[in-house]
Order: sequence, then C-alpha cells, then structure tokens
Amino acid sequence: MSALLPVAEALARVLADVEPVESDTVSLAEAFGRVLATPLAAKRTQPPFDVSAMDGYAVRAADVATLPAELAVIGAAPAGHAFAGRVEAGQAVRIFTGAALPEGADSILLQEDASIAEDGALVAKEVVRPRQHVRARGLDFVEGRVMVDAGTRLGMRQMTLAAAMNHAAVPVRREPRVAIIATGDELVPPGADAPPDRIVASNTFGIEALVRSLGGLPIDLGIVPDDRSAFAAAVDRAVLEGADILVTLGGASVGDHDFAQEVLASRGMTLGFWKIAMRPGKPLIFGRLGPMRVLGLPGNPVSSLVCALLFLRPLIEALLGLPPIDRTETAELGAPMQANDRRQDYVRATLSEEPDGRRIATAFARQDSSMLSTFAEAGCLIIREPFAPPAAIGAACRILRLP
Repeated sequence: MSALLPVAEALARVLADVEPVESDTVSLAEAFGRVLATPLAAKRTQPPFDVSAMDGYAVRAADVATLPAELAVIGAAPAGHAFAGRVEAGQAVRIFTGAALPEGADSILLQEDASIAEDGALVAKEVVRPRQHVRARGLDFVEGRVMVDAGTRLGMRQMTLAAAMNHAAVPVRREPRVAIIATGDELVPPGADAPPDRIVASNTFGIEALVRSLGGLPIDLGIVPDDRSAFAAAVDRAVLEGADILVTLGGASVGDHDFAQEVLASRGMTLGFWKIAMRPGKPLIFGRLGPMRVLGLPGNPVSSLVCALLFLRPLIEALLGLPPIDRTETAELGAPMQANDRRQDYVRATLSEEPDGRRIATAFARQDSSMLSTFAEAGCLIIREPFAPPAAIGAACRILRLP
C-alpha cells in the first residue's frame, strides 16, 4: 500500500511559490473587506490645527489662573468657522467642540464653569490650566505617517481611518479569481424537478460563499456531466476566464467516471499530489496548469468543504499577500474517541464554553462525509493525528473552528 501524503506536507506544496496577485486602485467606498496592497500613509495632519475639545471659551490660561477673573468676549468660533482675530490679555472667544483655537488663546474655559455678568463680561468660576481641553495639532496623526500596513484587510476601523487620512481611493489586491466546476451525471441544481436518483448540487454554493468571504471572485462554470470532452471544455473555459485557481468538485477518486486527473493532465497540468492522509478528503488533487493552480476536491459535500477550509482558504489568503494563520485552538473532549488509523481525522463536533473558560468539543456519533446536517450544526472540527491513541472525556485536543 503506497504511503499517503501528510496534511502538513500537502499544504506546503499547495502554498509553495505563491506570489500575491496584482493590485487595483478602488474607491474607498468599494474597499471594504479588500486587502491593502501597499502601506497607507496619511495625506494630512489630524487634527490640522489646535482645536477645542469642549464647548466653552477660548482664553489665555494666564488670565484665568486666579479668581475672580473677568474677560471681554470679542467674538465666536463655531466648528468650521475659525475666528479671524487674535485673543489678547483679558479677552475670550466663544468656541465650540472641533473649532480651531484662535491665535493668542491656549486653553478652553468650559461653558459650565463660566457665566455672563449684567454688563456682558465673562466671569470665570474655575481656574484654567494651560492647554486645558485643547487637542493639539497632529494629536491623532501627522501627514506622511504610515497608519495602515500592507496586507491589512480593510474593516470598519481601517475604512474610517483611511477616510480621515484623506484617501478617496486605496490600492488593494485584486480579487483572486476562483473557477468552480461541479462534475457528475447525478447532479442537478437546487429547485430542479428531477427524479429521486439524482443529487442536488450543493458544494458549489459553500465554495462560492467561502471564496467571497475571503475576498475572492468565484466563477461558477456550472455542472458538467461525466463526459471527458465536456469536462475538458470547462477546464479550457477556466483558463480563458483567467482563473487563478480552478476548483473541481468530484471526479477525483478512482471510479470509472472519476477522470478529472486524466483530463487535467491532457490539458497540461503538472501534478503536485493526489491522495493525502486525511479523513474526510483523501482523494484530493493538486496541480499547476500554467499559472493556474488546480484543486480537485472530493464530491462528498463534507469532504469538499473541509478540504476547502484546509487548502483553498490558505491558498486564497496567500494570493492576497496575507501571512499564514494557525487557526487551531486547544479544547477538551466532551466524549471519548477511539484510536485513529494512519489518516489525520477532522471530526465534526459541537463546541461549548464553560464558565471557567474551558472549551468543550463533543464529536457527533456519526461522521459520514455526505451528512451536511452535522456539518452545519458543528462548531468545530476535532483534529486527530495519525495513529492517535484512544482519548477519554476531558482529554486535551486540537480543534479548528468552523466559520
């Protein structure tokens, strides 16, 4: 019996020599979830001038260092409308939050710490310290400072920061193009009026959702029958579409109708590996067809989706220039597990957290790779190493959370 490729080595081959895809410049409004291609530096200083942090009066601290203190109000400075004059000794300017601090003033007297006398004079009821309630120019950032690193996925906070930095458009990695081919005479699309011996093609929808969630662009090439010419035509279309990755669903095993590897080889694919020591997902194909990487996933839904999480997800992230991520965590078993064989198992399990912070992973009793119901209900996959001995309730384990 030939040795099966370990999962870690298979992943290393999938990620070998991956270069990030090219960059695009997109409007900031379109950049959510995209990966920044180059560092983003501030185009302005924030705040661009000393501003008031509170509503009150712009004063010279020296004039309100002792009480009683009376000042003459010489004007107002609403936000966006700077006071044009200068504050001299004994003077004050009515000011509002976010307004520029007038020349000559160095502090803010809070409006609740002041009153207006009958003669119109401003009466200070509290002393003022220098720079009190003043946001200094450049407090947040200064022009030219890099604020967002390349390789950052732009989320809510980064989008807001980029806007404050005065970026209307940003350089991002283009979306990796992932062509998807589902194969099999037995497959029909959801909603089809088909005989009961057919199977609804579901894998494509999960793969497309994963691709989109990672910032890729899925290209659905549809359902292809068990026909070599039809499959070859679909592969050719993936090439014409400029796909960075071709994902085939089914046809990767050794049955009479499993000819994906044969057709791909006829189209020039260099085989990286076939069959790996994992369950579910043993008949996995990886190869290169020119610049396009090919992942031939098993047809069983759970096998397909588990393989996508383990291999397609990190491949897309590498194309986006993101560093490798170890997503595994530790937990405790909520049910005993039998000894494992030579394959690395990814066991569907519920995941709960105890009040003391312990994570409990409890495997489902049935692990058939066609059962999507347990995959949808699962919170994680328990990772069982090859030849792992039996494990009792409470034993430590490694898990991979499901998105």
